[in-house]
Amino acid sequence: MHLLTIRDLSDQQIQDIFGLAARLKKQDPGKILSGKYFVLFFPESSIRTRLTFERAIKDLGGETILFPPDSLDRREKLEDVIQYISNWADGVVVRHSDLSKVEELSWYAPVPVINAMTSDHHPCEILSDLFSISERREDYRELVYTFVGPAGNISRSWMQAAEVLDLDFHQVCLPGYELGKDTRNYTFHTHLDAVLSVSDVVITDALPKELKTNDYIKKYQLTTERMKLAHLRAMLNPCPPFFREEEVSTDAIASEFFVGYEFKKNLLYVQQAILLYGLGIS
Repeated sequence: MHLLTIRDLSDQQIQDIFGLAARLKKQDPGKILSGKYFVLFFPESSIRTRLTFERAIKDLGGETILFPPDSLDRREKLEDVIQYISNWADGVVVRHSDLSKVEELSWYAPVPVINAMTSDHHPCEILSDLFSISERREDYRELVYTFVGPAGNISRSWMQAAEVLDLDFHQVCLPGYELGKDTRNYTFHTHLDAVLSVSDVVITDALPKELKTNDYIKKYQLTTERMKLAHLRAMLNPCPPFFREEEVSTDAIASEFFVGYEFKKNLLYVQQAILLYGLGIS
């Protein structure tokens, strides 16, 4: 099974991955990937995603072979590249800005291809965050999720998760930065405080250059005082890398609302679960 976007998964498949991640977290399965090799395409700048994928594989006994993502930008057709790779690898994990390259690999790959991040989607990250929320709140599917910021790979993956799992998902930003038209699961807003008053999980992403203005930051920055408007037990989960005094304030990161560091521990287990599920190992 490939994983390119969250929309590739059904509700039941997400539950299966979460169940597998929970078991991996509680009980060491041993070297279940012993003798298996995974080709990883990651830039040098990647920290969290690369570290957790490499360790996820090695903790289960597998081996990794790393290439820079621009290895996929050569003239050779990706149809040929992936069919050669599949002679020697049991899975491929790709972090590349261009989703179409990851898609093309998957069309011809007889082994699982996993999207570790593109400019359009970041499925593993959001699945991991949702798993972390589900550990804290059994009623996680009844919570209100609010993304503060413009359309991007993080918000798109959250919106897809809302569609698949039937979550109540909101976006707050300036007009013109919408993810799409309002639907059953998605609503766009321009005023922050009113949406915070009904929110349980508040999410941000790093701001593009054009929104790093005093006016935007004053209007939409998540502070401790603003988080106090949210529901009881609300969680602030800014996607790293986050930048203090831009999308989030320093005091908000130091507050009880911030869950970022703790949540990311589960990247290891969720990515292990995705790898095993893709290989048909449960």
